[in-house]
Amino acid sequence: MNSKKIAGEKAVEFIKDGMIIGLGTGSTVYYTINKLAEKVREGLSIKAVSTSSSTTKLATQFGIEIIPFDEVDYIDLTIDGADEVDNNLNGIKGGGGALLYEKLVASSSKKIIWVVDKSKMVSTLGKFPLPIEVIPFAHHQVFNKLKSLNLNPVLRKIDHSCYITDGEHYIIDLSLEKIEYPYELDNTLRSIPGVVETGLFLNMADMVIVGNEGKVEIVNSKSRL
Repeated sequence: MNSKKIAGEKAVEFIKDGMIIGLGTGSTVYYTINKLAEKVREGLSIKAVSTSSSTTKLATQFGIEIIPFDEVDYIDLTIDGADEVDNNLNGIKGGGGALLYEKLVASSSKKIIWVVDKSKMVSTLGKFPLPIEVIPFAHHQVFNKLKSLNLNPVLRKIDHSCYITDGEHYIIDLSLEKIEYPYELDNTLRSIPGVVETGLFLNMADMVIVGNEGKVEIVNSKSRL
């Protein structure tokens, strides 16, 4: 069975009637949204906050009610994907370009579950390029600063044009291979004027549901090393 599918669907078991749910972005969360829509059709009553325009479109098509983020005081549970997750349940997110809204929604969530396939679990973060969301006005200066720090920046483009996020920012991806000190790196990046947010999601996930060859493994934050 599809490892992403079983992980994404498993997360729906943690959704209870009356909850406000944060819906992440990505190929694994697609299966969460699809399964959640099935439960809604069966009578489950929830409201949802979306982390991207693509998720909003998908959820709405499936009949899930999406409410604006600024109309909620908190979110009961957010289900999202991740590009990499280490042994401490720290992660890299933003491969799909939604890192800013994903982090805003996560910061207002009582509980966070990530759904991934086994290939996303790593011992050390960094093999996946680290996305940094930046203000277009300052992207050239930010790029040069990142280059001077030997962080191997690459301005994300699609069809030769700068990729533009839902927040109308640019993304610079850092090819690092290995991030030995993620908290220090996050602080360094945040200190650069023009950086809006980083794709380092540190000490945020309460649980990771891992799909692996037809089975699911649940890793809780209590298991952090």
